[in-house]
Amino acid sequence: MTLKQPHRCGAWLLAGGLLALLAGCAAPSKPARTAPVEDRRVAGAAAAAPLPAPAPATPATPPPPGSENAGKPGYYTVRPGDTLYRIGLEHGHSWRDLAAWNNLSDPNRIEVGQVLRVVPPTAEPVTAGDGVQTQPVAAVAPVQARPLETPPSGARSPSTTGGGAPAAANGTGKPAPAASATPEPTPAKAAPADAIALAWPARGPVLYHFDEVRNKGIGIGGKAGDPVLAAADGRVVYAGSDLRGYGNLVIIKHNNTYLTAYAHNQTLLVREDQTVRQGQKIAEMGNTDADRVKLHFEVRRQGKPVDPLSLLPSR
Repeated sequence: MTLKQPHRCGAWLLAGGLLALLAGCAAPSKPARTAPVEDRRVAGAAAAAPLPAPAPATPATPPPPGSENAGKPGYYTVRPGDTLYRIGLEHGHSWRDLAAWNNLSDPNRIEVGQVLRVVPPTAEPVTAGDGVQTQPVAAVAPVQARPLETPPSGARSPSTTGGGAPAAANGTGKPAPAASATPEPTPAKAAPADAIALAWPARGPVLYHFDEVRNKGIGIGGKAGDPVLAAADGRVVYAGSDLRGYGNLVIIKHNNTYLTAYAHNQTLLVREDQTVRQGQKIAEMGNTDADRVKLHFEVRRQGKPVDPLSLLPSR
């Protein structure tokens, strides 16, 4: 029996499809494309690790010594460029006293902002009840009574005539009332407790005068080696060259109010704490830290510069 052609073609197509299907099953399968894997173990471990401890706080800088007394009367706040020697000069005291009052073992070790006592502990200002600062009253030295001066025995009263009878002075011809033979005594004026009489510390001419801003004293000329004399009795509170601008310097304290300073010396002849007398040679004139040979002479009243010519005798 002969098969028809269409049936033969359909069989071939069926067979081809089966073969293609079998070939597809036999071929190795292409691996599926997967998303990238992120390893979170390190991140998890970092998240689980404890946070580092905060750094310890830097300790605050301690305030300068004595800062609790800043602004109080009798205290001074150290500024840049200050030295204990200069502070002593500016306040009329020895640097040794300042060191003792402030418990300073090394006078060269003071710091900016440090507050120093610049008055003796017994002379600290007292606060009155209304808050006004008052200074302690200084003891006044007793005044010595002086005998009254009586006119010489032969002297005549200006209100008497040659015969000794009272002169007529009222135009009536009647004698004027006789003046008292002994005049009423004038009360003696008490000198200040710390009054001082100065003598010239050198014989040369005055080169420049006092100026509160530029020259806090006077300049006295001379030649190198001329004697420099103490202007009054006192105690040497400084002898050295630590104060810039003064050269070899001597400072003498005369009482609780006054001190004198002698600068630019060639040679110093006294030492600290030495007692000197008025007119005693304390140095020789020079030009240390100066532009010429001279004596720079200062007078300080409670640390404040005053014009020396107002206290020196005229010449």
